[in-house]
Amino acid sequence: MDLSSTRSSGCRDGVDDAELPTGVGYCEAERDHPEWFLLDPNGRRLEYDGYSEHWQMDVGNTAYQDAWAANVIKSSTAAGFDGVWMDNALFPCDAYHEGVCPAKYPTDAALQDAYVSMLANTRDRFVASGLKTVANLSNARVHGDAWSTYTEYLDGGFDEWWLTFDDTNLLSEYSDGWSKQVDEIAANEASGKITLVQPHHSADGDRAYRYALASYLMAAGDQAAIASLDRTDGYGDPTPWRAEYDWDLGTPSGPYKSVGTNLFLREFACGTVVVNANRTDSRSVTVPLDGGHVTERGTTVTSVSLGGTSGAVLRKPC
Repeated sequence: MDLSSTRSSGCRDGVDDAELPTGVGYCEAERDHPEWFLLDPNGRRLEYDGYSEHWQMDVGNTAYQDAWAANVIKSSTAAGFDGVWMDNALFPCDAYHEGVCPAKYPTDAALQDAYVSMLANTRDRFVASGLKTVANLSNARVHGDAWSTYTEYLDGGFDEWWLTFDDTNLLSEYSDGWSKQVDEIAANEASGKITLVQPHHSADGDRAYRYALASYLMAAGDQAAIASLDRTDGYGDPTPWRAEYDWDLGTPSGPYKSVGTNLFLREFACGTVVVNANRTDSRSVTVPLDGGHVTERGTTVTSVSLGGTSGAVLRKPC
């Protein structure tokens, strides 16, 4: 359920569709609460670039918050769901309309305060209803502590663009890079919250796939899940299954550790994962392993050589 917009495509002859992807129908807002629509500095409503008929709403308005929560809780419980996916918990004020911020929220900080208000003010109602809440927190990594600030009022977070953006555009380590996204998982695991991450790569993108999976395993525990997508918004297609998903590496020996410059390793009872998070064009580095390990090809090795932005998931006898 979209936190941020209402959809005129779901309004027909003055009546909202019975089932909506948002918490507030366009017809309802247009008729009873036009003040809920955010406006640009020229007084025009903000329609999302690339998503026609999506109109940005004022998430900082308490009346909008109340209506959104009441409608979502009612529809979700009636349908038998045990949780709510809160889409578009945004961070930049010009999200979906580059270079234009709402007049009411002219800075990133102001918009983020509005979202924190929305999440904090509706939290108790979702808890009381028994519904878990997970929000789409895409690109939190480039907005300071935004991930933890938002998840304080949620049961978990979803990173829609996690680490690999296609087969060749892979996120290396820097101040807002690899560790920022891996530590989203670590932070949520430590606080018992859900983390869902979504790398993007094709079915044949083996390098991107193993870089993402090995990086995920650096921090994942019982509360995390990973599923890749091969195209933007391609949610109707199943994620291709990979043999490594069936591997049981056993209990991790502890958190991941650094074994060199932007080289990371985590050991498990029945395996080891290794990541080289240096830039893609950097030289390969060989990392020694503790005894013989088996690769995805069935080869036994005692070390692994990885180029930048690549990873390995390896099994060992246990």
